[in-house]
Amino acid sequence: MFKLAQDRSAMGKELRGVVVSTIQEMMQDNDKIVALEADLGGASKFSEIQKTNPDRFIQCGIAEADMVGVAAGLSTEGFIPFLHTFAPFATRRVFDQVYLSGAYAHNTLNIFGSDPGFTVGANGGTHTSFEDMAIMRTLPDAIVVDPADAVQLEWVVKEFASMSGIHYFRANRKPVRTVYEKGSTFTFGKGNIVKSGSDVLIIVAGQLVSDALDAADELDKQGISCEVIDMFTIKPLDADLIIQEAQNKKAIVSFENHSIIGGLGSAVAEVLAEHAISVPFKRHGVQDRFGQVGSPAFLQKEFGLTSDDLQETIKAIIQ
Repeated sequence: MFKLAQDRSAMGKELRGVVVSTIQEMMQDNDKIVALEADLGGASKFSEIQKTNPDRFIQCGIAEADMVGVAAGLSTEGFIPFLHTFAPFATRRVFDQVYLSGAYAHNTLNIFGSDPGFTVGANGGTHTSFEDMAIMRTLPDAIVVDPADAVQLEWVVKEFASMSGIHYFRANRKPVRTVYEKGSTFTFGKGNIVKSGSDVLIIVAGQLVSDALDAADELDKQGISCEVIDMFTIKPLDADLIIQEAQNKKAIVSFENHSIIGGLGSAVAEVLAEHAISVPFKRHGVQDRFGQVGSPAFLQKEFGLTSDDLQETIKAIIQ
């Protein structure tokens, strides 16, 4: 069960710190958990794991494909690997290794892709991932998640440690606004209705959940009632909830820090099309573009992913 935070303006813990501290905590009780890094220990704070658990930390260097191979080998021997690198390097750069050494070989890989989409900031276009979820959701039986905040992220990491298979989770390294109260629990493959509404259904994931709630609150004042679903699991998608909540809505909008091609919006569109749901639908995300250099705040505006941008999209589709 989840409970919404009383103060949505509050910033949560630094997300990379949440991943690291959760892994360290689990290592105390489970000697099979191992951490792997691709020369980004400072950026991810995985270097803290190297200090506390040096025998269960492997620095693979700038060799992401090798890191996946090492992790797959460890899984074969019964270990539970958590591996990190920036989102584009955790997905498009190593996809063949994840596919064959991981998924096809029935190994377990818990892959943390950090700084997805506009959160990459000044690292620029080469480090930008607008396609990571599109890539990973093609893997048979993979679980792909985009947690909304530190509370949900901590739950995800703990749950993955007890599950087998390919698990991909993406998150900003820095703090994001709080959505859920500490102690909240979730279910993979089930979306969360975080705000009720009667006119428009907003389906969102990741740190943009906070922006979607901002937009919904503002539109309520303008007489447009918006329901918001945190669809933190992109695969498997909660098709039943989408079908149920689409009923009697005037419009449906997906909202994501990802390309409109292949990610959450595409997954939602597949459900709507296959079930012949005739409600106007708009994918709001990054258009067919490459990334660029800028601060995260600048890039969020540049790629049209602010609360104001979402409001304009909703008002346009309602009209």
